[in-house]
Amino acid sequence: MLIDYTEAQLRALLDAIYQRYSYDFRDYSTPSQRRRLNHALGRLHCSSIEELQAKVLNDAGAFGQLLQMLTVPVTEMFRDPAFFLALREQVVPVLKTYPSPKIWVAGCCTGEEALSLAIILHEEGLLERSLIHATDINPVVLDKARLGVYPLMHMHDYGANYMAAGGLGSLEEYYTVEHATARFDSRLLDRINFADHSLATDSVFAETQLICCRNVLIYFNKTLQDRALGLFHESLCHRGFLGLGSKESTNFSAFATQFEQQPGPEKLYRKRAQFGAQRPETRHKPRQHAQRDEAIPGNRHDE
Repeated sequence: MLIDYTEAQLRALLDAIYQRYSYDFRDYSTPSQRRRLNHALGRLHCSSIEELQAKVLNDAGAFGQLLQMLTVPVTEMFRDPAFFLALREQVVPVLKTYPSPKIWVAGCCTGEEALSLAIILHEEGLLERSLIHATDINPVVLDKARLGVYPLMHMHDYGANYMAAGGLGSLEEYYTVEHATARFDSRLLDRINFADHSLATDSVFAETQLICCRNVLIYFNKTLQDRALGLFHESLCHRGFLGLGSKESTNFSAFATQFEQQPGPEKLYRKRAQFGAQRPETRHKPRQHAQRDEAIPGNRHDE
């Protein structure tokens, strides 16, 4: 059953969540939020948005459940294989020119995309001198990502994606079977730093040569899209690369002129050379990492 509520009620809930937990959903896409909140109202047995607000503000456990519904835990290994093939053919040769390439996977979810990149780097002889920063705001998915354990039933499809993405061997070489799960090798996971980071509130933390943020911006409104692209532009080194999802683009953003799309249909961009050009103005909010990190029971502090 759909429960109706006004824009003001929605804003009040999101403001309250930000003030209480430092998770900022205020600039997420409204249609997507409404779908997820309607689902949450039923799952948390609330008959109104006001009841939901009172529940999550007074019960951190209930907010932890709501967080799982407000975020988008959907991913797979080598998703859109043509994109990963383009990375291998167009980006990896440039990464090889750096002594210590650094890659940022923003919105990493349970880690499948970061692992996919680690496999490519391994096969191209780059993994041992590279570091992948994989970030998300959801502590539950980050803990799953650190384990590198996935349902075995997914490996057939992941293996097909791997081969279509230009894999040089077999995906089975990178995991061991444990009951009904596949545990990926520590040689891959050791080169990935899974950490809490919010594109809505946090700042740049490292210079990178490649950023992948795929199928994340579609859940943001234009204000937050511009903020995220601003972080990526600031983080990327001279002529660094940016990978977006198939339905995402830098076009019509505040940074449309700051990136150029690479040849081909994949949403792979390169930062334009800067010759005294000013960076577009974007809204930057105070960094709230520590407060957000402490908000959810069981969140880890080993970064």
